[in-house]
Amino acid sequence: MIEHRTMSAVGGDRRTRRMVVACLMMSIACLMSASLLHGQSRIRDLVLADGAAPVRVVGYGLVAGLDGTGDRGMGGSQGGQTVQSIVNLLRRFDINVPAAVLRTRNVAAVLVTAEVSAYLRPGGRFDVQIASIGDAPSLRGGVLYMTPLLAEVGGSPMATAQGGVVLSEGSDRNGMRSYGTRVETSARIPAGGVVDVELPRANYATATTALLLREPDIAVASRIAAVIDSALGAGTARVDDPGSVTLTLKDSAGSARSLAISKLRELSIRVARGAKVVIDGRDGTVVAGGDVTVSEAVVTHGQLTLSIGGNVIAAGDTTKAPVGEVRLENGISVQRIASALHGIRSSPQEIAAIFSALREVGAISAEVVIR
Repeated sequence: MIEHRTMSAVGGDRRTRRMVVACLMMSIACLMSASLLHGQSRIRDLVLADGAAPVRVVGYGLVAGLDGTGDRGMGGSQGGQTVQSIVNLLRRFDINVPAAVLRTRNVAAVLVTAEVSAYLRPGGRFDVQIASIGDAPSLRGGVLYMTPLLAEVGGSPMATAQGGVVLSEGSDRNGMRSYGTRVETSARIPAGGVVDVELPRANYATATTALLLREPDIAVASRIAAVIDSALGAGTARVDDPGSVTLTLKDSAGSARSLAISKLRELSIRVARGAKVVIDGRDGTVVAGGDVTVSEAVVTHGQLTLSIGGNVIAAGDTTKAPVGEVRLENGISVQRIASALHGIRSSPQEIAAIFSALREVGAISAEVVIR
């Protein structure tokens, strides 16, 4: 009898533990759902300090070492800017070569651009972007010759850029793109830029009297002001407009001011994340923030028709649909639509056009951004 009661008590304890675990799991699930709807962010991730605008620089340079894919300019009367640039470059090394004998199939003229933080000191590195301005079909395998970068035409060089170019593209196992058109006339050079002189910038201790929102929103600005007031006292923050929050700090000394600003930038804030779909128009990458679904719609683009709702066919299964038609169920997610379009090798331009059309007819309530 005693043994039976003991076993019953043990069983009761186990059932109690299971109930407690189940309740904990439900609580965690609720918290996770809430965090998805209202993301926890730090203020510094949402704003820029006043005076922290980046410095945009630009330059003209040459990419050498191409495998016959450079500009097609020739010497003599048909020589273009690439031939003349090579002649000028060689003259710097006391090498005189007649323009008439030059062939530029392994060299391409490019435009070099970059955004540099105003607080980056001489010797600091940054990424640069390059783009062909001639008729070179590809920059693959090239190396950018040292290029001066200017903040304005006619100004003094502030930085230089050089290094091997990197092309951004999706490839299959054989190294070829699995869909879309190959784009090799633009590339980037990670950490290819170096600051040479002091950049123009405002005094941080006196310039940071306002926080500038990266994405202006009156609701977010109001939340930021409320969080700062609760932490540092009422009247510390004031919302000027959807893109600016002005700070009134009690201690105006330089070091104390910087310390106070650095602390308030670390404060956490709950922000309702807006639904957004970002599409790369060059390689077809689709990124959806949150669980974005698509309602009934029919989009015809060229020879491709996307039908959502109606006669349902599993996502990605195009064997039962007419040639050139994709049928998907109502309420399908953006990710599954992108997967189905990639499955039939739709080009990046087709994917971008289809999602843009879905947004225009109201089938997608999220913001669609095409880059």
